Amino acid sequence: RGQLLMQRCNVSGRLQYPPRPVSLVTGRRDLSWVPVSGSGTLYAWTLTHVPWPGHEHRTPYWCATIELDEGVRMITHLANVRDRELRAGMPVRLVWEALTPDQRYPAFEPV
Repeated sequence: RGQLLMQRCNVSGRLQYPPRPVSLVTGRRDLSWVPVSGSGTLYAWTLTHVPWPGHEHRTPYWCATIELDEGVRMITHLANVRDRELRAGMPVRLVWEALTPDQRYPAFEPV
């Protein structure tokens, strides 16, 4: 649906990621899914190299930890960025990248 959702403890109101069967705060199963803004800042990053089947070279891939404005950190792909632009605290926003025409995943890019 094009929304980034996070798990929220309905007792404490705190968000948690990655999702779990119980609240990290209360230990209860009283959880719900809520939309988040999709904006945040770059916390940390690394360049990885993913081999493609049938190819001798590896394709570089930016893997980043993003701190969402809501205070939750998530590990994801950092898209549309060059290494000389990267800096801690850089504002980023949510983008949806296509795996297939019917499947998309959340990634982030510089604002």
